[in-house]
Formats: sequence, structure tokens, C-alpha cells
Amino acid sequence: MHIADVTMFYAPSSGGVRTYIDAKRRRLPKPGQTRHSVFIPGTEHREIDTHLYTVPAPPLPFSTGYRFPLRRHHWCQALERHRPDIIEAGDPYVTGWAVRDSARRLDVPVVGFYHSDLPVLLGKRFGASVERLTQRYVKRLYGHYQRVLAPSALMANKLEQAGVRHVSVQPLGVDLTTFRPELDDSARVKRELGLDDETRLLMFAGRGSPEKNMPILLETARQLGDGYHLLLVGSNLPTQLPENVSCTDHFCTPDEVARYMASSDALLHAGTQETFGLIVLEAMACGTPVVAVRAGALPENVPETCGRLCRPDDPAAMADAVRSLFESDQDVLSRHARQFVERRHDWDIIVERLRGHYQELLTGAPASELEIEHG
Repeated sequence: MHIADVTMFYAPSSGGVRTYIDAKRRRLPKPGQTRHSVFIPGTEHREIDTHLYTVPAPPLPFSTGYRFPLRRHHWCQALERHRPDIIEAGDPYVTGWAVRDSARRLDVPVVGFYHSDLPVLLGKRFGASVERLTQRYVKRLYGHYQRVLAPSALMANKLEQAGVRHVSVQPLGVDLTTFRPELDDSARVKRELGLDDETRLLMFAGRGSPEKNMPILLETARQLGDGYHLLLVGSNLPTQLPENVSCTDHFCTPDEVARYMASSDALLHAGTQETFGLIVLEAMACGTPVVAVRAGALPENVPETCGRLCRPDDPAAMADAVRSLFESDQDVLSRHARQFVERRHDWDIIVERLRGHYQELLTGAPASELEIEHG
């Protein structure tokens, strides 16, 4: 079985999509059984790593290393030269249509992974009419695919409401070796931040983009006041900060992020548009409970035994949720958080479920317990 992944969302600063692709690259290939090829944008046609190929595409201005494919034929040429048995499209742009075209000529099935809520993203920027047009576009493109995977029940339901068929929920996974409680170095981290041992260390990790609602986090920290400190780890973070907020001044590797997570008392997340929320599961894998808003896909991934949910866009409600969290037994919360991720989001489990989807499409045999269907 030769599986091909195609996406434009693979760059040095990429987030969830690159994490997903890299997890598959490490686990899908099996000598004599499964081959996995990945096609991403680059300056020319070439193999840059084992079965990792670049396809010509111009750089996207003002991005951090992304390229935006403009022509289908380069991608079709690459796919048809390597002749995969099944193709997965990782974005809804030019490459998504190129996958459709090549799959027809090769007579192979296509899986589409719906990573982002494109209608909402464009609708918030350009208005309701653009959102409706984008919903029709999504229906048209994904209607060509034999299976569409969504990272959460929320996204699966949105796709079905837009008229897309053959939708299955396929959550993402966490690297349980990178993100683990044993990395707890809280005493040293607090000294590095100039904090005393009694201060509750809170953390946010991610981009400081508008949908992350950074002002809500900053106001939450301000209302919590003395005894709490919020550490921001990521890119494009705000510079005007309350006294009890600090941020990293350098790019942090996953290992560094994991150390901060395991050393924090809680992770805060105020974003309302998460299609999955991988960062909360990475924190929970470190044994760190989460305080998040009751919006997007976050309620699917933060049960009461692992943290607290609060009203969106309400710093006072988030501050209350933080205080409530610390009224519970922290050791129990930490243990439940780790166990939740181990049972549901170990990448080994997730990739085997993906393999089940591919096998079913290729053989017609049901994937039985490997398939995840939403209710």
C-alpha cells in the first residue's frame, strides 16, 4: 500500500499539520507492506528526505517560510510519476484540486483531511456572504473525495451541515515521549522567571494570532494578581504585558515547550475557534491540567477530570475557573490528564486508525474497530 500526503502547510514554523504529517512519516511505513510519500512546496522538484518531495511553488509574502501553489500541473506531474495507491489532501486550495485530478487519472481513492474551518476563517474577515460562498466551495471540493476526515465531532458536523458526505471523525495524536510529566523542572523554571516557589505558574503556548484571544489571557492574569504568573511561549506575542505576565524571547523547540508545560501548574487557552486544540492535549500529556473556554472543539478534549471550562471572552470567568482548579487535588488532576491522552491520543493508536481508513477504501472491507465514526 503506497500512501501519498499532499499539503502546502509544511514549513519550518508549521504547527498541527506538520506534526500530523511527521507522526505519519515515523509510523506508517512498514517494509514490504506500506510506503508513505509526502509532497510539499519548495523551489524545485526534488527529494529532500526519504520519500519527502518538494514541488515548485512561489513563496507566500509575509509568511514564515510558507509557499502557495498556483498551478496544478506540477503537483499532478509529481503524483502521477510516483503512482500512489491512495492520496490524502491536506488543504483545500490548488493542491486539493490537483489531488482530485491525479486521482481520477490514476484511478485511486482520495482522502481529504479538513484541518481548518475555512468558511469561519474567511467569514470573520470578509463577512457572512463570503462565509456562505466558502461553504459551497468546501462542498464542491470535498464532494470529489471518497472519505473526508475531521479532527473533531464539531468539524464533522459542520461538514455534514455544508452537504459534505462520507465524513469520519479522526482526532490527532500526541507524542507521549516528547510530552511527559517526568520533564517537570518547576523549581528551576520558577527561579529563571524570578518567581518564588508558592507562585502558581500558568502557561500559554502558541501563536499570538487574533483567534487565540490574547487580550483575554492578559486580563485574566491581571485579575488573578499576586500569587499567579502567566508565561507566554510562542511567536507574535504581545509586548504590553501586566506585571505578572512574561514571554519567551526566542523560538522554543518542542522539547523546550514540553519542559515549560510539565513545569507549569496549568495551561490557559482562550481561543474560541479551535478545530481540535492539540496544544491542550500536549499539556495534559505532561500531566498539566487545562483551563479553556467552552467553545470550538476544546470541550471534546478537556473533561472535568482534567481541567476546567469557562465562558468564552470573559476574563472574570476564566480567573474564577483558575481559582476553582486549584481547589482540587492537583495530583489527581495531573494523573487523569496523562491517562486521558494515553488512552485516546497516543500517535501509535491514531496512525493505526488512519491505516484502517486507507485499508477500507482500498479493499472495501470494513475497518471495524479501527474506524472512528461520530455520533
